[in-house]
Amino acid sequence: MSVDSYVHVFEPGTDSNAAPLLLLHGTGGNERDLLRVGRTLSPESALLSPRGNVSEGGGALRFFKRLAEGVFDPAEVTQRTHALADWIDAATKKYGLDPAQLLAVGFSNGANIAATLLQLRPASLGGGVLLRPMVVLDQPAAPGSLVGKRALLLNGTVDPIVPLDHPPRLAALLRSGSAAVTQQFIAASHNLTPTDVSAAQTWLRGGSTISR
Repeated sequence: MSVDSYVHVFEPGTDSNAAPLLLLHGTGGNERDLLRVGRTLSPESALLSPRGNVSEGGGALRFFKRLAEGVFDPAEVTQRTHALADWIDAATKKYGLDPAQLLAVGFSNGANIAATLLQLRPASLGGGVLLRPMVVLDQPAAPGSLVGKRALLLNGTVDPIVPLDHPPRLAALLRSGSAAVTQQFIAASHNLTPTDVSAAQTWLRGGSTISR
């Protein structure tokens, strides 16, 4: 796959020891939506940010389709996940990044495809910060496939989109592959808050957050 298959932004890092970040926007966003968040989370990291290439309704961009709110076609999600993973492989080669160190920072639909990448193509990521994820593919990661990888799941307690049982279910699916998963609920809706940023910064530095 060509790196030009996805419109994207790449910003080089200033510290080779800082994990590169893969920024994955939510529905209706684009490749520039999370650049400021990424730079806030890890100022020295390289940033790789693709634009979703699935259009919904009046042109809202996503990484895979949905049939209705919270309803997905597993075959389509799987196909789109593999396509993005193939692109990540091409992009990390072009920009000299190590996929084993690449951490996704995904919001909403972007968090969901970060999760399916870990479930289906674990070699494409080292882990990730998943902001407002839900269960899209209800299948466990293959045993041992996520050894050495870690994920932070941040969800809101009053999110009208993500059912409260989904974050712990997703955490269990990833732990089936032996990922180190931290799952945290914060007092928020589906929008991002300063608490999300603070929790993600702590996690990226290797500190602890509240796990539930």
